[in-house]
Amino acid sequence: MIERRPLASLGHARRGWLDVKHHFSFASYQDRARMGWGALRAWNDETIAPGSGFPPLLHRDVEIITCVRKGALTHEDDLGNRGRTSAGEVQVMSAGSGVTHAEFNLEGGPAHVFQIWIDPDRRGAPPSWGRKSFTQEACKGRFIALASGIDGDEDALPIRSDARVLAVALKAGEAATYRFADGARRGYLVAAKGRLQVNGVEIGLGDGAAIHDETDVCLMALDDAEVLLADTHA
Repeated sequence: MIERRPLASLGHARRGWLDVKHHFSFASYQDRARMGWGALRAWNDETIAPGSGFPPLLHRDVEIITCVRKGALTHEDDLGNRGRTSAGEVQVMSAGSGVTHAEFNLEGGPAHVFQIWIDPDRRGAPPSWGRKSFTQEACKGRFIALASGIDGDEDALPIRSDARVLAVALKAGEAATYRFADGARRGYLVAAKGRLQVNGVEIGLGDGAAIHDETDVCLMALDDAEVLLADTHA
């Protein structure tokens, strides 16, 4: 089953420096019908104004995957990590037993990011942070794993969950198929660019698609399209 979640139906908050759309209940946006999806707990579509960002916050036992779509974010934490993650790069923070971190847009223009939260399979592990660049060429016409806790995804950033976050870029008219390990898996897909069909269901720019009871998911690009997909246990 493919459940389209139109962009206009998402939670929306604006703080002046932050414009964010919530695919799931988060912060001030609460919807009992959207309390997560399998191990996926949050998917926030954020635009962060230049010279602003998130002050230091403490997190525990969550895998936070940040995919930078435009601009850059600078990360700092109390483990001593500091790094700039720019468009086309991904960072993962495994909060584990606890880490205090801040994220700032120190650039001259807005930053656009997807921030994805996934529940870990084990709690209380030492916290960690890392980032990696993924070229546009790598995901042309095929899915690549950006962050994963699944065996065989050695090129992805590691997370502590039986889950993965993938990307694919398709030219208009191109297709790609993703196969879940079994029909009990949960998938959540977001169209980061363009329009496409997902098993025949049209998904527009910024829309989400909640996927369950499917083994094969066929994507057909109606425009040049870029897609992110989370695959988690139920």
